[in-house]
Amino acid sequence: MAEDSRKRSRRKADEPNLDTLGLEMGNKPPQALDVEEAVLGALLIEPNCIDEAMDELTPGCFYSEKHRMIFEAMRSLSNEHVALDILSVSQKLKTQGNLEVVGGSVALVQLSQKIGAAAHIEFYIRILKQKCIQRELITASYDILKTSYDESVNVDDLIDMAQTKLFAAIQNNVKKDVEEIGKVINDAMADIQRLQDSSGLSGVPSGFPSLDKITLGWQASDLIILAARPSMGKTAFVLNLARNAAVDFNMPVAIFSLEMPAIQLAKRMMVSETGLSADKIKGGIKLEPHEWVQLEVQLKRLAKAPMYIDDTPSLPVMEFRSKVKKLVKQKGVRLVVVDYLQLMQGPAELRGMREQEVAAISRTLKATAKEMNIPIIALSQLSRQSENRQGGKNRPQLSDLRESGSIEQDADMVIFIHRADYQGLSDNPDDIGRTQIIIAKHRNGAIADVDMRFRANEVRFVDEQESLVSQAGMMSYESNMNDDFSEPFASGGDFSSNTDFM
Repeated sequence: MAEDSRKRSRRKADEPNLDTLGLEMGNKPPQALDVEEAVLGALLIEPNCIDEAMDELTPGCFYSEKHRMIFEAMRSLSNEHVALDILSVSQKLKTQGNLEVVGGSVALVQLSQKIGAAAHIEFYIRILKQKCIQRELITASYDILKTSYDESVNVDDLIDMAQTKLFAAIQNNVKKDVEEIGKVINDAMADIQRLQDSSGLSGVPSGFPSLDKITLGWQASDLIILAARPSMGKTAFVLNLARNAAVDFNMPVAIFSLEMPAIQLAKRMMVSETGLSADKIKGGIKLEPHEWVQLEVQLKRLAKAPMYIDDTPSLPVMEFRSKVKKLVKQKGVRLVVVDYLQLMQGPAELRGMREQEVAAISRTLKATAKEMNIPIIALSQLSRQSENRQGGKNRPQLSDLRESGSIEQDADMVIFIHRADYQGLSDNPDDIGRTQIIIAKHRNGAIADVDMRFRANEVRFVDEQESLVSQAGMMSYESNMNDDFSEPFASGGDFSSNTDFM
Protein backbone atom coordinates (compact mmCIF):
# COMPACT_ATOMS: atom_id res chain seq x y z
CA MET A 1 0.00 0.00 0.00
CA ALA A 2 2.81 2.38 0.90
CA GLU A 3 4.50 1.58 -2.43
CA ASP A 4 1.27 2.40 -4.31
CA SER A 5 1.03 5.72 -2.47
CA ARG A 6 4.64 6.57 -3.39
CA LYS A 7 3.97 5.71 -7.05
CA ARG A 8 0.89 7.94 -7.05
CA SER A 9 2.90 10.75 -5.49
CA ARG A 10 5.64 10.46 -8.11
CA ARG A 11 3.07 10.39 -10.90
CA LYS A 12 1.35 13.48 -9.49
CA ALA A 13 4.68 15.29 -9.26
CA ASP A 14 5.42 14.58 -12.91
CA GLU A 15 2.02 15.72 -14.19
CA PRO A 16 1.09 19.39 -14.51
CA ASN A 17 -1.30 20.57 -11.80
CA LEU A 18 -4.56 21.63 -13.45
CA ASP A 19 -5.47 23.96 -10.59
CA THR A 20 -2.13 25.76 -10.97
CA LEU A 21 -2.58 25.94 -14.73
CA GLY A 22 -6.08 27.30 -14.27
CA LEU A 23 -4.89 30.03 -11.89
CA GLU A 24 -2.08 30.98 -14.29
CA MET A 25 -4.60 31.44 -17.09
CA GLY A 26 -7.26 32.98 -14.86
CA ASN A 27 -9.65 30.03 -15.32
CA LYS A 28 -10.90 27.09 -13.28
CA PRO A 29 -10.19 23.64 -14.75
CA PRO A 30 -13.33 22.11 -16.32
CA GLN A 31 -15.18 20.19 -13.60
CA ALA A 32 -18.64 19.25 -12.40
CA LEU A 33 -18.30 18.13 -8.76
CA ASP A 34 -22.04 18.00 -8.18
CA VAL A 35 -22.47 15.69 -11.16
CA GLU A 36 -19.60 13.50 -9.89
CA GLU A 37 -21.40 13.21 -6.54
CA ALA A 38 -24.69 12.36 -8.27
CA VAL A 39 -23.06 9.58 -10.30
CA LEU A 40 -21.27 8.05 -7.29
CA GLY A 41 -24.46 8.27 -5.24
CA ALA A 42 -26.41 6.51 -7.98
CA LEU A 43 -23.83 3.73 -8.10
CA LEU A 44 -24.19 3.19 -4.35
CA ILE A 45 -27.96 2.67 -4.35
CA GLU A 46 -29.04 1.97 -7.96
CA PRO A 47 -27.69 -1.40 -9.26
CA ASN A 48 -29.15 -0.73 -12.74
CA CYS A 49 -26.68 2.13 -13.26
CA ILE A 50 -23.54 0.16 -12.55
CA ASP A 51 -22.95 -1.60 -15.89
CA GLU A 52 -23.39 1.54 -17.99
CA ALA A 53 -21.16 3.65 -15.73
CA MET A 54 -18.38 1.05 -15.58
CA ASP A 55 -18.42 0.68 -19.36
CA GLU A 56 -18.29 4.41 -20.09
CA LEU A 57 -16.31 5.99 -17.24
CA THR A 58 -12.68 5.80 -16.16
CA PRO A 59 -11.14 7.15 -12.92
CA GLY A 60 -9.80 10.09 -14.96
CA CYS A 61 -13.38 11.23 -15.62
CA PHE A 62 -13.54 12.40 -11.97
CA TYR A 63 -11.81 15.69 -11.19
CA SER A 64 -11.89 15.30 -7.39
CA GLU A 65 -9.12 13.04 -6.11
CA LYS A 66 -11.48 11.71 -3.41
CA HIS A 67 -14.17 10.91 -5.96
CA ARG A 68 -11.54 9.19 -8.11
CA MET A 69 -10.53 6.94 -5.19
CA ILE A 70 -14.15 6.03 -4.50
CA PHE A 71 -14.78 5.15 -8.15
CA GLU A 72 -11.60 3.03 -8.29
CA ALA A 73 -12.85 1.09 -5.26
CA MET A 74 -16.25 0.63 -6.92
CA ARG A 75 -14.64 -0.56 -10.15
CA SER A 76 -12.54 -3.11 -8.23
CA LEU A 77 -15.65 -4.47 -6.53
CA SER A 78 -17.52 -4.61 -9.85
CA ASN A 79 -14.66 -6.59 -11.42
CA GLU A 80 -14.83 -8.98 -8.46
CA HIS A 81 -18.64 -9.32 -8.97
CA VAL A 82 -19.35 -7.89 -5.52
CA ALA A 83 -22.52 -5.81 -5.05
CA LEU A 84 -21.93 -2.10 -4.49
CA ASP A 85 -23.28 -0.53 -1.32
CA ILE A 86 -21.97 1.72 1.44
CA LEU A 87 -20.57 -1.17 3.47
CA SER A 88 -18.75 -2.97 0.61
CA VAL A 89 -17.27 0.26 -0.78
CA SER A 90 -16.17 1.35 2.74
CA GLN A 91 -14.45 -1.99 3.27
CA LYS A 92 -12.66 -1.82 -0.11
CA LEU A 93 -11.49 1.75 0.57
CA LYS A 94 -10.23 0.65 3.97
CA THR A 95 -8.32 -2.25 2.38
CA GLN A 96 -6.75 0.17 -0.11
CA GLY A 97 -5.82 2.57 2.72
CA ASN A 98 -8.02 5.37 1.35
CA LEU A 99 -11.10 5.33 3.62
CA GLU A 100 -9.94 8.14 5.92
CA VAL A 101 -8.61 10.14 2.94
CA VAL A 102 -12.08 10.32 1.34
CA GLY A 103 -13.73 11.33 4.61
CA GLY A 104 -14.72 7.96 6.04
CA SER A 105 -18.04 6.15 5.79
CA VAL A 106 -19.83 9.43 6.54
CA ALA A 107 -18.74 10.77 3.14
CA LEU A 108 -20.28 7.74 1.41
CA VAL A 109 -23.54 8.20 3.32
CA GLN A 110 -23.63 11.85 2.20
CA LEU A 111 -23.04 10.81 -1.42
CA SER A 112 -25.96 8.36 -1.28
CA GLN A 113 -28.21 11.26 -0.26
CA LYS A 114 -27.14 13.46 -3.21
CA ILE A 115 -28.38 11.15 -5.92
CA GLY A 116 -30.34 12.67 -8.78
CA ALA A 117 -32.84 10.75 -10.86
CA ALA A 118 -31.33 7.41 -11.92
CA ALA A 119 -32.89 7.90 -15.35
CA HIS A 120 -30.52 10.83 -15.88
CA ILE A 121 -27.36 8.76 -15.37
CA GLU A 122 -26.63 8.71 -19.13
CA PHE A 123 -26.76 12.51 -19.23
CA TYR A 124 -24.49 12.78 -16.17
CA ILE A 125 -21.96 10.38 -17.70
CA ARG A 126 -21.86 12.48 -20.89
CA ILE A 127 -21.07 15.60 -18.83
CA LEU A 128 -18.21 13.87 -16.97
CA LYS A 129 -16.69 12.59 -20.21
CA GLN A 130 -16.88 16.04 -21.75
CA LYS A 131 -15.11 17.63 -18.78
CA CYS A 132 -12.49 14.87 -18.84
CA ILE A 133 -11.70 15.48 -22.53
CA GLN A 134 -11.38 19.21 -21.85
CA ARG A 135 -8.96 18.57 -18.97
CA GLU A 136 -6.87 16.12 -20.99
CA LEU A 137 -6.63 18.59 -23.87
CA ILE A 138 -5.47 21.28 -21.43
CA THR A 139 -2.82 18.92 -20.02
CA ALA A 140 -1.69 17.88 -23.51
CA SER A 141 -1.52 21.52 -24.60
CA TYR A 142 0.58 22.41 -21.56
CA ASP A 143 3.00 19.55 -22.30
CA ILE A 144 3.27 20.68 -25.92
CA LEU A 145 3.83 24.28 -24.87
CA LYS A 146 6.50 23.34 -22.32
CA THR A 147 8.32 21.04 -24.75
CA SER A 148 8.15 23.66 -27.51
CA TYR A 149 10.30 25.99 -25.39
CA ASP A 150 12.96 23.27 -25.01
CA GLU A 151 15.63 24.01 -27.63
CA SER A 152 17.16 20.55 -27.26
CA VAL A 153 14.03 18.79 -28.61
CA ASN A 154 14.08 17.84 -32.29
CA VAL A 155 11.18 19.51 -34.13
CA ASP A 156 10.11 16.20 -35.75
CA ASP A 157 9.93 14.58 -32.32
CA LEU A 158 7.98 17.59 -31.07
CA ILE A 159 5.40 17.28 -33.87
CA ASP A 160 5.11 13.54 -33.29
CA MET A 161 4.64 14.04 -29.55
CA ALA A 162 2.04 16.78 -30.09
CA GLN A 163 -0.03 14.68 -32.49
CA THR A 164 0.21 11.61 -30.26
CA LYS A 165 -0.94 13.46 -27.13
CA LEU A 166 -3.83 15.25 -28.83
CA PHE A 167 -5.01 12.08 -30.55
CA ALA A 168 -4.77 10.09 -27.31
CA ALA A 169 -6.73 12.74 -25.39
CA ILE A 170 -9.63 12.39 -27.79
CA GLN A 171 -9.42 8.70 -28.66
CA ASN A 172 -9.26 7.47 -25.06
CA ASN A 173 -12.65 8.98 -24.36
CA VAL A 174 -14.51 8.03 -27.54
CA LYS A 175 -16.25 4.67 -27.62
CA LYS A 176 -18.35 3.24 -30.41
CA ASP A 177 -21.79 2.05 -29.38
CA VAL A 178 -22.77 -1.54 -29.99
CA GLU A 179 -25.33 -2.14 -32.73
CA GLU A 180 -28.28 -4.52 -32.81
CA ILE A 181 -27.89 -7.42 -35.26
CA GLY A 182 -31.16 -6.46 -36.95
CA LYS A 183 -29.83 -3.03 -37.90
CA VAL A 184 -26.52 -4.49 -39.09
CA ILE A 185 -28.36 -7.02 -41.28
CA ASN A 186 -30.53 -4.25 -42.77
CA ASP A 187 -27.39 -2.27 -43.59
CA ALA A 188 -25.81 -5.37 -45.13
CA MET A 189 -28.92 -6.03 -47.24
CA ALA A 190 -28.88 -2.43 -48.48
CA ASP A 191 -25.22 -2.79 -49.41
CA ILE A 192 -25.87 -6.05 -51.25
CA GLN A 193 -28.71 -4.37 -53.17
CA ARG A 194 -26.42 -1.47 -54.09
CA LEU A 195 -23.78 -3.89 -55.40
CA GLN A 196 -26.41 -5.85 -57.36
CA ASP A 197 -27.73 -2.67 -58.98
CA SER A 198 -24.26 -1.42 -59.92
CA SER A 199 -22.12 -2.95 -62.62
CA GLY A 200 -18.42 -3.64 -62.22
CA LEU A 201 -16.34 -3.91 -59.06
CA SER A 202 -17.24 -3.14 -55.46
CA GLY A 203 -13.80 -1.67 -54.66
CA VAL A 204 -11.06 0.42 -56.25
CA PRO A 205 -9.99 -1.32 -59.51
CA SER A 206 -6.43 -2.56 -59.87
CA GLY A 207 -6.55 -2.34 -63.65
CA PHE A 208 -5.65 -6.06 -63.95
CA PRO A 209 -8.77 -8.13 -64.79
CA SER A 210 -7.31 -11.40 -63.51
CA LEU A 211 -6.55 -9.80 -60.14
CA ASP A 212 -9.84 -7.90 -59.89
CA LYS A 213 -11.71 -11.15 -60.57
CA ILE A 214 -10.46 -12.44 -57.20
CA THR A 215 -10.44 -9.24 -55.13
CA LEU A 216 -13.40 -7.39 -56.75
CA GLY A 217 -11.18 -4.34 -56.40
CA TRP A 218 -9.36 -3.03 -53.33
CA GLN A 219 -12.02 -2.97 -50.64
CA ALA A 220 -12.70 0.00 -48.36
CA SER A 221 -11.13 -0.22 -44.85
CA ASP A 222 -8.73 -3.01 -45.94
CA LEU A 223 -5.00 -3.00 -45.20
CA ILE A 224 -3.22 -4.71 -48.09
CA ILE A 225 0.41 -5.71 -47.58
CA LEU A 226 2.43 -6.10 -50.80
CA ALA A 227 5.70 -7.84 -50.03
CA ALA A 228 8.72 -9.14 -51.94
CA ARG A 229 12.49 -9.32 -51.80
CA PRO A 230 14.43 -6.24 -53.00
CA SER A 231 14.34 -5.44 -56.75
CA MET A 232 11.41 -7.79 -57.43
CA GLY A 233 9.29 -4.90 -58.71
CA LYS A 234 7.25 -3.89 -55.65
CA THR A 235 7.39 -0.18 -56.43
CA ALA A 236 6.78 -0.75 -60.15
CA PHE A 237 3.72 -2.90 -59.41
CA VAL A 238 2.20 -0.52 -56.89
CA LEU A 239 2.79 2.43 -59.25
CA ASN A 240 0.93 0.47 -61.93
CA LEU A 241 -1.95 0.00 -59.47
CA ALA A 242 -1.99 3.69 -58.55
CA ARG A 243 -1.75 4.80 -62.19
CA ASN A 244 -4.59 2.50 -63.29
CA ALA A 245 -6.93 3.74 -60.56
CA ALA A 246 -6.14 7.43 -61.13
CA VAL A 247 -5.78 7.56 -64.93
CA ASP A 248 -8.14 4.86 -66.19
CA PHE A 249 -10.85 5.19 -63.51
CA ASN A 250 -10.33 8.79 -62.33
CA MET A 251 -10.14 7.76 -58.67
CA PRO A 252 -7.98 10.03 -56.47
CA VAL A 253 -4.88 8.22 -55.18
CA ALA A 254 -2.27 9.29 -52.60
CA ILE A 255 1.27 7.88 -52.67
CA PHE A 256 3.55 8.18 -49.65
CA SER A 257 7.06 7.47 -50.95
CA LEU A 258 9.53 7.18 -48.08
CA GLU A 259 12.24 5.57 -50.18
CA MET A 260 12.23 7.48 -53.48
CA PRO A 261 11.81 11.19 -54.30
CA ALA A 262 8.66 12.27 -56.13
CA ILE A 263 10.53 13.15 -59.33
CA GLN A 264 11.93 9.60 -59.60
CA LEU A 265 8.46 8.13 -59.17
CA ALA A 266 7.20 10.48 -61.88
CA LYS A 267 9.96 9.37 -64.26
CA ARG A 268 9.11 5.71 -63.65
CA MET A 269 5.48 6.38 -64.51
CA MET A 270 6.58 8.34 -67.60
CA VAL A 271 8.49 5.29 -68.85
CA SER A 272 5.42 3.07 -68.34
CA GLU A 273 3.10 5.60 -69.94
CA THR A 274 5.13 6.43 -73.04
CA GLY A 275 7.05 3.23 -73.79
CA LEU A 276 10.29 5.22 -74.14
CA SER A 277 13.39 3.66 -72.65
CA ALA A 278 14.33 4.46 -69.08
CA ASP A 279 17.74 5.72 -70.27
CA LYS A 280 16.08 8.37 -72.41
CA ILE A 281 13.76 9.51 -69.63
CA LYS A 282 16.70 9.70 -67.21
CA GLY A 283 18.67 11.77 -69.69
CA GLY A 284 21.39 9.24 -70.50
CA ILE A 285 20.35 9.19 -74.18
CA LYS A 286 19.17 12.19 -76.18
CA LEU A 287 15.50 12.30 -77.13
CA GLU A 288 14.63 12.62 -80.81
CA PRO A 289 12.25 15.44 -81.86
CA HIS A 290 9.37 13.03 -82.47
CA GLU A 291 9.93 11.54 -79.01
CA TRP A 292 9.42 14.94 -77.42
CA VAL A 293 6.07 15.07 -79.22
CA GLN A 294 5.34 11.55 -78.00
CA LEU A 295 6.08 12.61 -74.41
CA GLU A 296 3.80 15.61 -74.64
CA VAL A 297 0.90 13.71 -76.18
CA GLN A 298 1.00 10.55 -74.10
CA LEU A 299 1.59 12.24 -70.74
CA LYS A 300 -1.52 14.42 -70.93
CA ARG A 301 -3.78 11.92 -69.17
CA LEU A 302 -1.18 11.16 -66.51
CA ALA A 303 -0.54 14.85 -65.85
CA LYS A 304 -4.26 15.48 -65.29
CA ALA A 305 -4.82 12.39 -63.13
CA PRO A 306 -5.94 12.92 -59.49
CA MET A 307 -2.70 11.58 -58.03
CA TYR A 308 -0.92 13.09 -55.01
CA ILE A 309 2.65 12.27 -53.95
CA ASP A 310 4.25 12.87 -50.54
CA ASP A 311 7.96 11.99 -50.42
CA THR A 312 8.66 12.93 -46.79
CA PRO A 313 11.51 10.64 -45.60
CA SER A 314 11.12 8.71 -42.32
CA LEU A 315 7.51 9.85 -42.07
CA PRO A 316 6.16 9.56 -38.48
CA VAL A 317 3.09 7.34 -38.47
CA MET A 318 0.92 9.91 -36.66
CA GLU A 319 1.86 12.56 -39.23
CA PHE A 320 0.89 10.06 -41.94
CA ARG A 321 -2.47 9.59 -40.22
CA SER A 322 -3.10 13.35 -40.17
CA LYS A 323 -2.14 13.76 -43.82
CA VAL A 324 -4.41 10.91 -44.91
CA LYS A 325 -7.36 12.45 -43.08
CA LYS A 326 -6.71 15.77 -44.80
CA LEU A 327 -6.36 14.17 -48.24
CA VAL A 328 -9.57 12.15 -47.85
CA LYS A 329 -11.56 15.20 -46.71
CA GLN A 330 -10.09 17.76 -49.12
CA LYS A 331 -9.19 15.69 -52.20
CA GLY A 332 -11.59 12.76 -51.90
CA VAL A 333 -8.75 10.23 -51.98
CA ARG A 334 -9.99 6.64 -52.53
CA LEU A 335 -6.71 4.71 -52.31
CA VAL A 336 -3.51 5.23 -50.29
CA VAL A 337 -0.13 3.66 -51.09
CA VAL A 338 2.81 3.50 -48.65
CA ASP A 339 6.31 2.70 -50.01
CA TYR A 340 7.30 1.22 -47.67
CA LEU A 341 6.12 0.29 -44.17
CA GLN A 342 9.49 -0.38 -42.51
CA LEU A 343 10.73 3.13 -43.34
CA MET A 344 8.01 4.82 -41.30
CA GLN A 345 8.68 6.06 -37.77
CA GLY A 346 6.60 4.63 -34.97
CA PRO A 347 5.74 6.30 -31.65
CA ALA A 348 8.75 7.99 -30.04
CA GLU A 349 8.49 5.89 -26.88
CA LEU A 350 8.93 2.66 -28.89
CA ARG A 351 12.01 3.65 -30.86
CA GLY A 352 14.82 1.20 -30.25
CA MET A 353 12.31 -1.64 -29.79
CA ARG A 354 11.99 -2.44 -33.48
CA GLU A 355 9.42 -5.23 -33.36
CA GLN A 356 7.08 -3.22 -31.15
CA GLU A 357 7.59 -0.11 -33.28
CA VAL A 358 6.70 -1.97 -36.51
CA ALA A 359 3.69 -3.50 -34.75
CA ALA A 360 2.49 -0.02 -33.74
CA ILE A 361 2.95 1.23 -37.33
CA SER A 362 1.00 -1.75 -38.69
CA ARG A 363 -1.86 -1.21 -36.20
CA THR A 364 -2.03 2.49 -37.04
CA LEU A 365 -2.21 1.78 -40.79
CA LYS A 366 -5.09 -0.64 -40.23
CA ALA A 367 -6.86 1.77 -37.87
CA THR A 368 -6.49 4.59 -40.41
CA ALA A 369 -7.88 2.44 -43.23
CA LYS A 370 -10.87 1.50 -41.09
CA GLU A 371 -11.51 5.01 -39.76
CA MET A 372 -11.28 6.70 -43.18
CA ASN A 373 -13.01 3.78 -44.94
CA ILE A 374 -10.39 3.50 -47.68
CA PRO A 375 -7.99 0.73 -48.77
CA ILE A 376 -4.32 1.23 -47.85
CA ILE A 377 -1.66 -0.69 -49.77
CA ALA A 378 1.59 -0.83 -47.82
CA LEU A 379 4.79 -2.29 -49.25
CA SER A 380 6.92 -4.48 -47.00
CA GLN A 381 10.29 -6.19 -47.18
CA LEU A 382 10.69 -9.96 -46.88
CA SER A 383 13.42 -11.71 -44.94
CA ARG A 384 16.07 -13.85 -46.70
CA GLN A 385 14.41 -17.07 -45.52
CA SER A 386 12.65 -17.64 -48.84
CA GLU A 387 15.92 -17.40 -50.79
CA ASN A 388 17.62 -19.90 -48.49
CA ARG A 389 14.95 -22.56 -48.89
CA GLN A 390 15.93 -25.28 -51.34
CA GLY A 391 14.10 -27.79 -53.51
CA GLY A 392 11.62 -25.45 -55.17
CA LYS A 393 10.34 -24.23 -51.79
CA ASN A 394 11.51 -20.69 -52.29
CA ARG A 395 8.03 -19.26 -52.78
CA PRO A 396 7.41 -16.49 -50.23
CA GLN A 397 5.41 -17.44 -47.15
CA LEU A 398 3.61 -15.40 -44.53
CA SER A 399 6.34 -16.25 -42.04
CA ASP A 400 8.84 -14.42 -44.27
CA LEU A 401 7.33 -11.01 -43.48
CA ARG A 402 10.10 -9.00 -41.91
CA GLU A 403 10.47 -7.64 -38.37
CA SER A 404 7.03 -8.24 -36.91
CA GLY A 405 4.35 -10.93 -36.93
CA SER A 406 1.76 -8.23 -36.34
CA ILE A 407 1.97 -7.23 -40.03
CA GLU A 408 0.43 -10.56 -41.00
CA GLN A 409 -2.09 -10.29 -38.18
CA ASP A 410 -3.26 -6.75 -39.00
CA ALA A 411 -3.42 -7.20 -42.79
CA ASP A 412 -6.70 -8.04 -44.49
CA MET A 413 -4.75 -9.18 -47.53
CA VAL A 414 -1.11 -10.20 -48.02
CA ILE A 415 0.24 -10.32 -51.58
CA PHE A 416 3.67 -11.55 -52.65
CA ILE A 417 5.52 -10.92 -55.92
CA HIS A 418 7.48 -13.98 -57.05
CA ARG A 419 9.73 -13.98 -60.13
CA ALA A 420 11.57 -17.23 -60.76
CA ASP A 421 13.75 -15.79 -63.55
CA TYR A 422 15.04 -12.98 -61.33
CA GLN A 423 16.11 -15.44 -58.66
CA GLY A 424 17.97 -17.57 -61.22
CA LEU A 425 15.58 -20.51 -60.84
CA SER A 426 14.85 -20.87 -64.56
CA ASP A 427 16.99 -20.72 -67.69
CA ASN A 428 14.02 -20.92 -70.04
CA PRO A 429 13.82 -17.74 -72.20
CA ASP A 430 10.01 -17.98 -72.07
CA ASP A 431 10.18 -17.47 -68.30
CA ILE A 432 11.80 -14.04 -68.59
CA GLY A 433 9.48 -11.58 -66.88
CA ARG A 434 7.02 -14.28 -65.84
CA THR A 435 5.60 -13.28 -62.47
CA GLN A 436 3.30 -14.82 -59.92
CA ILE A 437 1.20 -12.48 -57.84
CA ILE A 438 0.56 -14.70 -54.81
CA ILE A 439 -2.47 -13.82 -52.68
CA ALA A 440 -1.33 -15.60 -49.51
CA LYS A 441 -3.93 -14.14 -47.15
CA HIS A 442 -7.37 -12.85 -48.05
CA ARG A 443 -9.59 -12.25 -45.06
CA ASN A 444 -12.75 -11.75 -47.12
CA GLY A 445 -12.06 -13.89 -50.15
CA ALA A 446 -10.08 -16.67 -51.79
CA ILE A 447 -6.32 -17.11 -51.90
CA ALA A 448 -4.88 -17.67 -55.36
CA ASP A 449 -1.94 -17.18 -57.73
CA VAL A 450 -2.30 -14.68 -60.57
CA ASP A 451 0.02 -15.04 -63.57
CA MET A 452 1.51 -11.84 -64.95
CA ARG A 453 4.47 -10.62 -66.98
CA PHE A 454 6.91 -7.91 -66.01
CA ARG A 455 8.07 -5.80 -68.93
CA ALA A 456 11.31 -4.42 -67.59
CA ASN A 457 11.86 -1.97 -70.44
CA GLU A 458 8.43 -0.42 -69.76
CA VAL A 459 8.62 -0.77 -65.95
CA ARG A 460 5.14 -2.27 -65.86
CA PHE A 461 3.26 -5.47 -65.30
CA VAL A 462 0.60 -6.92 -67.61
CA ASP A 463 -1.79 -9.85 -67.32
CA GLU A 464 -0.37 -13.05 -68.80
CA GLN A 465 -3.27 -13.18 -71.27
CA GLU A 466 -2.63 -9.59 -72.37
CA SER A 467 1.07 -10.41 -72.77
CA LEU A 468 0.29 -13.31 -75.15
CA VAL A 469 -2.09 -11.17 -77.20
CA SER A 470 0.40 -8.30 -77.42
CA GLN A 471 3.18 -10.71 -78.46
CA ALA A 472 1.02 -12.02 -81.32
CA GLY A 473 0.18 -8.46 -82.31
CA MET A 474 3.86 -7.49 -82.22
CA MET A 475 4.78 -10.37 -84.57
CA SER A 476 2.11 -9.24 -87.02
CA TYR A 477 3.27 -5.65 -86.71
CA GLU A 478 6.93 -6.54 -87.31
CA SER A 479 6.07 -8.56 -90.44
CA ASN A 480 4.67 -5.38 -92.02
CA MET A 481 7.24 -2.93 -90.71
CA ASN A 482 9.50 -3.08 -93.78
CA ASP A 483 6.71 -1.68 -95.98
CA ASP A 484 6.32 1.66 -94.19
CA PHE A 485 8.90 1.75 -91.39
CA SER A 486 9.58 5.47 -91.54
CA GLU A 487 6.04 6.66 -92.11
CA PRO A 488 4.90 7.15 -88.48
CA PHE A 489 8.04 9.11 -87.66
CA ALA A 490 8.73 11.08 -90.83
CA SER A 491 5.42 12.89 -90.64
CA GLY A 492 5.95 13.94 -87.04
CA GLY A 493 2.28 13.07 -86.52
CA ASP A 494 0.16 12.21 -83.49
CA PHE A 495 1.85 9.39 -81.56
CA SER A 496 -1.04 8.85 -79.15
CA SER A 497 -2.50 6.29 -81.58
CA ASN A 498 0.71 4.24 -81.61
CA THR A 499 -0.33 1.40 -79.31
CA ASP A 500 3.19 -0.01 -79.22
CA PHE A 501 4.09 2.74 -76.78
CA MET A 502 1.12 2.36 -74.44
